[in-house]
Amino acid sequence: MDKSGVVSGMRLLFGALVASAAFIATPAPWAEAVAQPAGQGAAAVAAQTAQPPASAPGAAASIDVVENPYGIEALWRQGDFVARGTLLVLVIMSIGSWYIGVLKLIEQARLMRDAREAEAKFWKAAEPKEGVLALRQDSAFRYIAEQGAGALEQHAGTAGPLDLNTWVGMTLQRATEVVANRLQSGLAFLATVGSTAPFVGLFGTVWGIYHALTAIGIAGQASIDKVAGPVGEALIMTALGLAVAVPAVLGYNWLVRRNRVAMDQVRHFSGGVHMRLLGPAAHKAD
Repeated sequence: MDKSGVVSGMRLLFGALVASAAFIATPAPWAEAVAQPAGQGAAAVAAQTAQPPASAPGAAASIDVVENPYGIEALWRQGDFVARGTLLVLVIMSIGSWYIGVLKLIEQARLMRDAREAEAKFWKAAEPKEGVLALRQDSAFRYIAEQGAGALEQHAGTAGPLDLNTWVGMTLQRATEVVANRLQSGLAFLATVGSTAPFVGLFGTVWGIYHALTAIGIAGQASIDKVAGPVGEALIMTALGLAVAVPAVLGYNWLVRRNRVAMDQVRHFSGGVHMRLLGPAAHKAD
């Protein structure tokens, strides 16, 4: 091989090496295509994060309260005259039982206060008439003492087969029964409410379930929202009946027990008045 052929071969080899190095240093076209969308996506995400979300037109700042479509208001609004009448009866029962319970509690507290007053004033008086005047005007104990003193005076001018002991005893017994009847008035209403309110609520429940099933049958849809709502509204009647009956029963039992304690004090006072009125009269007769 001649010298000029070697030189030309070396030149070709050097050119191939330079072309290969340039090809390796140049980035691939698909790398640029992938890098460019990635950069644009990152910029878009950053822009969305920095920008606050746009609120819907006319949206309120506060959270809207969702109204319960199944409740007492819906029951009253959608119920017929029977359902509304049942609700009114339960409301009247509840108001009446609470009114009578509070009234009887005040009356019993006043009677016990009068018992303490009679114990402090009546028995310390020199004469029964003085003890009567020392008591409060509308006191039940003053009423009993006045009836006994009046019976003592009436027997003195009355000629009859009854002796003084029987006459005064019967008068004091009648006065004691008047006080007992006064204490027991209104308790029958509490007993009636306690025994009948659950059945009134149950009647409202049966009536509501009947109409709910009728409406479901007419609509032809038996999904859970069509069944649970009306049936739940009807069951409110049973809950209301129990809510009316339980306080009435508890109040009745409590007031009856307090009446028993108060009447023991009244009977004790009546027996003491009887003995005190007959003591001077029997001594005078002897």
